[in-house]
Amino acid sequence: MALEQDIREQVSAALGADLVIDEVGVTPAGRRRVVRVTVERLVDSAVGDTPVEPLTLDEIADATRVVSDTLDSGDTMGEQPYTLEVSTPGTDRRLQEPMHFRRAVDRLVALTTTEGEVTGRVLATTPDGLDLHVKGTKKKPPHTRHVPFADITKGVVQVEFTRRPTPSTDDTEA
Repeated sequence: MALEQDIREQVSAALGADLVIDEVGVTPAGRRRVVRVTVERLVDSAVGDTPVEPLTLDEIADATRVVSDTLDSGDTMGEQPYTLEVSTPGTDRRLQEPMHFRRAVDRLVALTTTEGEVTGRVLATTPDGLDLHVKGTKKKPPHTRHVPFADITKGVVQVEFTRRPTPSTDDTEA
């Protein structure tokens, strides 16, 4: 655990102000170690209603170079060889912290709450929870529902193969 913390401290300073480290993991793999560093775009606040742009492949490549150069120039990793993997959190990451939900604005999420399960699109995050657009059913019309963070026991982003168009593409004329 101390090695992961050392890597986090060393790399955080090198990444600068635009990226933050979400997670650092080091696992043995034969004679080598695999160092996994997960990075995300810095978001000023856990409260908001605008989508957070995902990192581009170029930004991930730049971050990989920075992390690699930083680890190679320091003595944190020692003499044992390692393989470096730098990525963003995948869709399989559980949504646990308010900042995770902030990054999921405009995404479809499935939540398990103290009152049951609900699936909806995150419209916004507030200081105490999130607002979801819940699709209508035969018995209930579409509606917005506020879910307090304290009531969420599990949350995951749903993979959408056909995402709804953004408002900017809805307004274009053909």
